Amino acid sequence: MFALVDGNNFFASCERVFRPELSHTPVVVLSNNDGCVIARSPEAKALGIRMGEAWFEIRDFAQRHQVAVFSVNPALYADMSNRMMNVLLQFSPHQEIYSIDECFLGLDGYTHLDLLDYGRQIRQRVQQWLGLPVCVGIAATKTLAKLANHCAKSALAGHAGVCDFSRMDSAELDALFARIPVGEVWGVGRRLREHFAAQGLHTVADLKQAHAAALRKQHSIVVENMVRELNGIPCLSSADMDEGKRQLISSRSFGQRVYALRELEEAIAAHVASAAVKLRQQGSWAAIVHVHIRTSHHDGDAYFQKGISVPLSAPSNDTLRLTRAALWGLRRIFAQGRAYHKVGIALLELTDAPPRQPDLFSPVRDNPRLMQVMDRVNATFGHGTLRSAATAMNTTPRWQARREFPARGFTTRWADLRVVQAR
Repeated sequence: MFALVDGNNFFASCERVFRPELSHTPVVVLSNNDGCVIARSPEAKALGIRMGEAWFEIRDFAQRHQVAVFSVNPALYADMSNRMMNVLLQFSPHQEIYSIDECFLGLDGYTHLDLLDYGRQIRQRVQQWLGLPVCVGIAATKTLAKLANHCAKSALAGHAGVCDFSRMDSAELDALFARIPVGEVWGVGRRLREHFAAQGLHTVADLKQAHAAALRKQHSIVVENMVRELNGIPCLSSADMDEGKRQLISSRSFGQRVYALRELEEAIAAHVASAAVKLRQQGSWAAIVHVHIRTSHHDGDAYFQKGISVPLSAPSNDTLRLTRAALWGLRRIFAQGRAYHKVGIALLELTDAPPRQPDLFSPVRDNPRLMQVMDRVNATFGHGTLRSAATAMNTTPRWQARREFPARGFTTRWADLRVVQAR
């Protein structure tokens, strides 16, 4: 038995925690460079603001309706996520974090409890201790738990906030699944949804009743397992559905156009440093570093984009070694005179096992003790306290993403701590 706990409108909810005056105000959070909407409060959704809408297109509309707007604040969201996961760990020792605002809790051994009530306790604890709203989906497999969470958010099963499929018989579940589009199933993206539609599989009930082995021949074992999970047979881990274990990508548009190679190198080094930390946190090593650069479609000059993949002699999660490879690749694809709009890196062919045989002839080798020190210092004193010399020494480099609505570190910066005065 599993519970999937998911934060509601997580980024927008994090901003509201420290601004109670916005509890009934429409709130949106914008992506890097304030490009588009990536989170909306229920009030913003009610106004018709859509996910992914460009900010410049809805700016006037948002001002007319007094929408509170925030630039993305990764430090705050990551810290609030850590706090939420620590609270949820109190409800089960078997926790599997799936994303910044989602985790699975293993509930084997808890079935003597009223799980619907247990889910309500989870919601109440997170709301009371952190001020964050969450929904809880409970079921016998992870795929069903994700679907139960969807039902909890939309109150499809009649229980807003918590949905427990284990309380429903097969007839009730089939009737419910017949009302849910197949695209709501965990792992069904746009392309797979189109393939399913061509096969007459439009609802969750259609997919549940499909022939699992036949779908495996047409698609993959993941799809076969998806069908079996919908029928209550556990056979998927989150790693089967999660691209994070196969590749790590760090990419971002610039706040203004960049022409100089040195500034591109600083940006690439910053992306590598960020991705390398995640690589070490999940216990992975990368065998290939891919670098890509491009100009903007909206500039008058001819559009330019180029990428290069740099294989490593042995898989690595060492920031310095990965940076060296990325900069080597960047210098080979850089073209003078271009107005660059975006750069990024991807760490590919990830493995969960360290290399057994290092390269005897490599001029640079992994230094795990140094990486441990860097991670520990940066975790204690703040991101970027220790960094490679290839990154920008200026704390606000020219290529940094544009933020019209500056982020505040309510839990990570002393100057931003809220002050409560007793009367």
